[in-house]
Amino acid sequence: MASISKLSNPNLAAASPRSSSALRPEPKLSLSFRTGGRIQRRASLLRLSTRSDRVERSFLVRCSQQDGNHAPANRTTLHDLYELQRQSPWYDNLCRPVTDLLPLIASGVRGVTSNPTIFQKAISSSNAYDEQFRQLVSAGKDIESVYWELVIKDIQDACKLFEPIYDQTDGGDGYVSVEVSPRLANDTNGTIEAAKWLHKLVNCPNVYIKIPATAECVPSIKEVISNGISVNVTLIFSLSRYEAVIDAYLDGLESSGLDDLSRLTSVASFFVSRVDTLVDKMLEKIGTPEALELQGKAAVAQAALAYKLYQKKFSGPRWEALVKKGAKKQRLLWASTSVKNPAYPDTLYVDPLIGPDTVSTMPDQALQAFIDHGTVSRTIDSNLSEAERAYAALQKLGIDWNKVGSQLEVEGVESFKKSFDSLLVSLQEKGDSLKLVSL
Repeated sequence: MASISKLSNPNLAAASPRSSSALRPEPKLSLSFRTGGRIQRRASLLRLSTRSDRVERSFLVRCSQQDGNHAPANRTTLHDLYELQRQSPWYDNLCRPVTDLLPLIASGVRGVTSNPTIFQKAISSSNAYDEQFRQLVSAGKDIESVYWELVIKDIQDACKLFEPIYDQTDGGDGYVSVEVSPRLANDTNGTIEAAKWLHKLVNCPNVYIKIPATAECVPSIKEVISNGISVNVTLIFSLSRYEAVIDAYLDGLESSGLDDLSRLTSVASFFVSRVDTLVDKMLEKIGTPEALELQGKAAVAQAALAYKLYQKKFSGPRWEALVKKGAKKQRLLWASTSVKNPAYPDTLYVDPLIGPDTVSTMPDQALQAFIDHGTVSRTIDSNLSEAERAYAALQKLGIDWNKVGSQLEVEGVESFKKSFDSLLVSLQEKGDSLKLVSL
């Protein structure tokens, strides 16, 4: 796993959660910093490079299955992000061994998100899944069942690692997300049943079942919430769809019939960088100085307006009636935070989106960049008028925000389907070869 942490002390903490004893032995992890020279590659080493205006370095994480004590991790900007600004930093990646998450937890990570593409990369590029895969195939499991058993084990193990955070925050943080099959993105009832099935199989209090925010799945969100299942709503790309997602959450809470809503929570994953990727191309095509000046501003502007909508919807009489039953706000989660355009600052989709009661889930590069040189300050609503001007200016130039959202939603669903289908094909081929060997 690409587990990273910028620490002045190379010995990383791996404090053992009380509920993770089943994951022994814990790996002994050490972090090396190299600024030059050729580094010999080993199977047990992972190399990540990050670059900023001030520093360029490589990070090596060595993982071995040895017992050992771990020195305390130094504080990082991730701790400050949560403690000073009430934004939860999550990690957008998951693979085996899940104990690679321990140094990240020590450095301030408070949750994990996953998706079909993440698992496609994890399972297809690692031999850590081979033993369980062979056992499942030998037991006569079909390939899709094999996939889900591999995924569910990772999710359960990760949930155990984050359970102490979940307990300490009274269910407010420490979640691990797993997504329903992307093949169900346009199937309302199928998504509802898949969410119930996944929730029952994982059987962990701190699991989020991810449901895409397609038009067909918005009713699914309400129904799943009303069944007492916590949800991560994913693939949100527009303000209109985001408002529909909030309404589905509120409707679900109200129809749940629960007197105590304190353990029924949700996040709404609002995607960021992909918006700029698409809108920038449109602006390039328009080609006027005004259009080119707005490149790289669409995503953050729309996100700021999403936070304004969040504040509006989670206030007033309707919300206050739910609060009396212990309801918690459906937190905004900033997703797709990695920078796609190398000309942009590497913290572009993290630094300007800091605000209370939100989540930022970051892949490796964004996480390391923020740890290295991120700024901890409330920024999400610090210049709302500028965000409103940019949003309006883009509309005036012919940018149709709903069409942008619809296109990105279709592309996101198709991308996850492609990853899911590709992995199943690879697993099938691998399973067939194992059967041939055993003949």
